[in-house]
Amino acid sequence: MYAIVEFKGSQYKVEKDQVLKVAYLGEEIEPGTEVEIERVLMFKDADDIKIGHPTLENAKVLCEVISHGKEKKIIVFKKKRRKTYEKKQGHRQNFTMIKVKEIIN
Repeated sequence: MYAIVEFKGSQYKVEKDQVLKVAYLGEEIEPGTEVEIERVLMFKDADDIKIGHPTLENAKVLCEVISHGKEKKIIVFKKKRRKTYEKKQGHRQNFTMIKVKEIIN
C-alpha cells in the first residue's frame, strides 16, 4: 500500500513507516508534532488504484516530525574570464525529517 502526495511543492511516494526528508517546516514545529498531508494525488492498495482529479477526496497521510537539520554545504562560484571577476558563495539548506504513521483513504 502506498500513496503519491504533494507536500511543500514536491511530490513524494509514501508508504507506512517510511522516513522522508522534506523542505523545512519552520521553528514553530517541534519534533514529535503530528503533520497532516491532505493533497493525496494517488492511492494504491493491492489491486485497488484510486487516482484523484487532481486530488482524492477525504484521503490524507498522517506524519510525525522526527527532527530538523541542515544539508551539506553547496558552493556557488561565479566567474567572468579576463575580467578579474570571481564571486564565491555557499549555503546550507534546512530540511525536516518526517515519518509516515498512517495512510487514510
